Amino acid sequence: MTNRFTVLGIGGSPRAGSTSERALRISLEAAERRGARTDLITGPELDLPLYDPRTPVRTPRARHLVQRIAKADGIILATPAYHGTVSGLVKNVLDYVEDLRDDPRPYFTGRAVGCLAVGQGWQGAVTALAALRTTTHALRGWPTPLGVPVNTETGVFRDTERCSDPGTEVQLGILGDQVVEFAQMYKALEAARLVGAAAAG
Repeated sequence: MTNRFTVLGIGGSPRAGSTSERALRISLEAAERRGARTDLITGPELDLPLYDPRTPVRTPRARHLVQRIAKADGIILATPAYHGTVSGLVKNVLDYVEDLRDDPRPYFTGRAVGCLAVGQGWQGAVTALAALRTTTHALRGWPTPLGVPVNTETGVFRDTERCSDPGTEVQLGILGDQVVEFAQMYKALEAARLVGAAAAG
């Protein structure tokens, strides 16, 4: 199964090792344990020119990002909560998904998308998570049943690279598991459709 599923993590902030990036990595590790290959777009890779639909000109970094999204079987999105919603940096990255509108699998079609948001307080984390899930719907993705808000005021990543709250770590792991499970189900469904089409033909 390892070579069949790729889960792409997108998010964090320009600062390497941000809390949202660390949370994202925990979910990706869970996906790896389920047999997925993982890829990660974070830190400086998120820093793209403001998306402009009027021009087809794209930087090499932007083209590479869109190509990696197109190849992914599942996606995990992570955002810091900025003023109660998705950060401008992450939203700009998601705007580039518009370049997949004419792809055989346009936007996030056929992809499970796990969403997590990190904020200093529950209100910001929860509202940013809701915004991220709404954007996933708009991009035709399948948000996983579980979305994870992370409240940094609880000291969840205090003085450690690892999550210091077992409950949060379990939720982040479940998020990664669900993305792989949905990717497996979609692949199985597509394989069954091909067999059915061949039999009918």
